Amino acid sequence: MVAILVVLVQSSSLTTPQTSAVDVRAGIQALIDGRDPALGALTREERAELDEWYHGRDSPVWLDASGRPDRNARDAVALLGSAADDGLDPADYYQSLLGRLTSALQAQPSPRPAELACFDVAVSSGMLRYLRHLHAGRVDPRTIGFRFSVPADRHEFAVLLRAALADHRIIETAEGLQPSLGRYGELRAVLARYRALAADPALEALPPAVRARPGDAYEGADVLYRRLVAFGDLSAGVPAPPNSARYAGMLVDGVKRFQVRHGLEPDGVLGKSTLAALRTPIARRVRQIELALERLRWLPHLGHERLIFLNIPMFRLWAWDAMPPSGVPSIGMDVIVGRALNTQTPVFVEEMREVIFRPYWNVPPSILRHEVLPMIERDPDYLRREDMEIVRGPGDDARPVDATDQNLAALRQRALRLRQRPGPRNALGLIKFVFPNELNVYMHGTPAQALFSRSRRDFSHGCVRVEDPVTLAEWALADQREWGRDEILAATTGSQSIRVKLTRPIQVVLFYTTAAVMPDDGTLRFAEDIYGHDARLDEALAARARVVTAAGQSSTIGRSSWTMGRWRRSTSLWLEK
Repeated sequence: MVAILVVLVQSSSLTTPQTSAVDVRAGIQALIDGRDPALGALTREERAELDEWYHGRDSPVWLDASGRPDRNARDAVALLGSAADDGLDPADYYQSLLGRLTSALQAQPSPRPAELACFDVAVSSGMLRYLRHLHAGRVDPRTIGFRFSVPADRHEFAVLLRAALADHRIIETAEGLQPSLGRYGELRAVLARYRALAADPALEALPPAVRARPGDAYEGADVLYRRLVAFGDLSAGVPAPPNSARYAGMLVDGVKRFQVRHGLEPDGVLGKSTLAALRTPIARRVRQIELALERLRWLPHLGHERLIFLNIPMFRLWAWDAMPPSGVPSIGMDVIVGRALNTQTPVFVEEMREVIFRPYWNVPPSILRHEVLPMIERDPDYLRREDMEIVRGPGDDARPVDATDQNLAALRQRALRLRQRPGPRNALGLIKFVFPNELNVYMHGTPAQALFSRSRRDFSHGCVRVEDPVTLAEWALADQREWGRDEILAATTGSQSIRVKLTRPIQVVLFYTTAAVMPDDGTLRFAEDIYGHDARLDEALAARARVVTAAGQSSTIGRSSWTMGRWRRSTSLWLEK
């Protein structure tokens, strides 16, 4: 490739426009076919895309007749340089290289064909890659353990970019490819604010790691006040506390708001968890926002139908009547998700198709083997007390059999099944929401309502327990007039298990971000990375950054200055309940 560039530089003595265009076009093809340190390692797909992009073109795409960047090129270079605004890394799109080449092309009276070719290919490759990353993300979620299957993206980015060139709409085209979910734009705006906070030297000091209760003497009151004002937990118009040596009054109120936004118990006590959150470097919060934006780019186009969106580490569910969900949701409620250690709730997009009132709970084999059978051995009355029965055959019409030694042996061999009868003691509560998926995960009620008072709620075997199943059922069945709230309540107190098919399926998104702008009240919240997904994504992006750096690129914008640590590998069992 060095030899190719030398030949191109020497050919700059050919000054006729026709010869110059030929030389530049030859240089463009050489860059596509070869490997140039400045452009890094183009993938096979990117080379094929560039081949198609330049097919039939006799002249550069981004240069005017005098060899200077044209209007489209100037817009493109500015756009690629601002990629960090979306949590992307401008180094992926040749920020430094394009800056140098732009200056060289503008300064030289007769730019060299090698520079013209390199500039044109860098803008083309950078723009095509940027549009794809902006719309669909940089990392395939399946490569980092997400069971996340979405429809194949049907956007033809080269076609979109060609149309944008013709209409001089580079910026507008990129904006149209951002995720349509309203939360994306709000989180994007918050990213800029938190970057400014991370760069503020006045916030470098951290509150002392000293536990304090309201009313206690506290030497870190001034530092705490500045941090709470910066985060928005105290109004900027509120003056600093007159007694700067005591933890009381508005400082306690501000800490309670901070605790709510960070998924902590809002008791106003500066305890271990609250102090850890207050002392977390702001750069780490910036990275959480960047990772959240990356994940939102993974979502498919959600159409204009009704939507249920559940954020797993936030332990919260929302539902909208129409898309895009830019306004306040129709309903919102707390949820309980799978245990972080071994029964994590998966991430996926499916369609809710059925609501079941007074459902049976079919005990999964793993729970039967590890939990129920040992209980039966210790307590022969366990099945009767828990309202369980051994059954033969599939579905709700299975035939109950007696709990004889022979049938218990058959149960251990999985020749028979165990289920819990419908009723208030049933582990699924009184309502089950079904969205068919290969993991057999669904949403349901629960008799264990006390668990919703906890700030951290990962207690289930993988399915999602909802706080108010009656309200969710009323919303889901709003199109079916025969199912009002009174009819729903009657169905939950009846004697039969009732299945109701939805006339209009509802899209259900089980998702995972540890930073989010809450649709209920517009506040920014952070959550603990309970499943280690942030750490895993951060490592995947860091690996990409190392490849870019090795290829000769460098950037300090949009890169994490901290590490999430090794992600925890889990052996999740996708179970019911």
